[in-house]
Amino acid sequence: MRLLVLGGTRFLGRHVVTAALARGHEVATFTRGVSGAPPEGVRALYGDRDDPAALPRALDGWAPELVVDTSCQTRPAADNAAAALAGVRGYAFTSSLNAYSGWPPGPVRGEDDPVWDTPDDDYGPNKAHAERVLGAALPGRFLTARAGLVLGSHDNVRRLPWWLERIARGGRVVVPDALEQPIALVDARDLAGWLVAMAEDGVSGPVNATGPAGMTTLGGLLETCREVTGGDAELVPVPEEDLLAAGVEPWLHLPFWLPWETAATAWDVDTTRARELGLPVRPVGETVADTWAWLRGDPPRQARRAGLPEPGLPAELEETLLAGR
Repeated sequence: MRLLVLGGTRFLGRHVVTAALARGHEVATFTRGVSGAPPEGVRALYGDRDDPAALPRALDGWAPELVVDTSCQTRPAADNAAAALAGVRGYAFTSSLNAYSGWPPGPVRGEDDPVWDTPDDDYGPNKAHAERVLGAALPGRFLTARAGLVLGSHDNVRRLPWWLERIARGGRVVVPDALEQPIALVDARDLAGWLVAMAEDGVSGPVNATGPAGMTTLGGLLETCREVTGGDAELVPVPEEDLLAAGVEPWLHLPFWLPWETAATAWDVDTTRARELGLPVRPVGETVADTWAWLRGDPPRQARRAGLPEPGLPAELEETLLAGR
């Protein structure tokens, strides 16, 4: 079938394109053209999703039957896609757990938990708006995948890559002392292939599209990074109060770390429907090892998503925290 990927040249979208091609689809990508071209054999369409004329102009008579949307960040982008693509057979949309008005810290007891319903121009409210607009345009044919932490190769958010590269350099590495905090994640390849399958089957409704609660911990993830890189890094736990007092920003300076009052429930997310619909749970070690193999292949550095600062603990701040420990 003719499958359109909205996005398709960066992180998750690249894996969606790969999965769609492997399943025999005729694939097109629609992007702004700033992050490279899609693979050979893929129809490259260009335009700005915020422009209501851009997508119809780019399609120019090429009528997709299926859509996987990995790039919707704004309300106009959602409105324009709903107007142009309401006739497709199946539409799988990558939303976020941030669409829930109570997450973080959560917990999320199910897909019926309240979502944002405000006019704020912010990530979570914008995702919730997109869910409503696209769902209304494609009744019974629209799946919204409320993703959480997505990891894997071609990661342009660069949280796991930062940890891998820092641990590989060795020496004493500042880590939070809350290594037992739970984390749930999904491999980008698994999410991508599943999104294509959901679009093919015309599955509808919201799904918490992440790994099961309790699948790993922050400490388990970092130990896996140390094992995979083979380095001699010494992980030095620093108490949460010391990190905060030094100006360490949770999730940014130390990726995946959240203060305990948030971390205790943030990954307590009911994924029953995802499991029923076959979203795979790949071993964490495989995801980490494959991401490290990609990094060691010296891939081109992709531009990070607009508005997101570079993750990682500045060297001078790490030195300050390590002093006297």
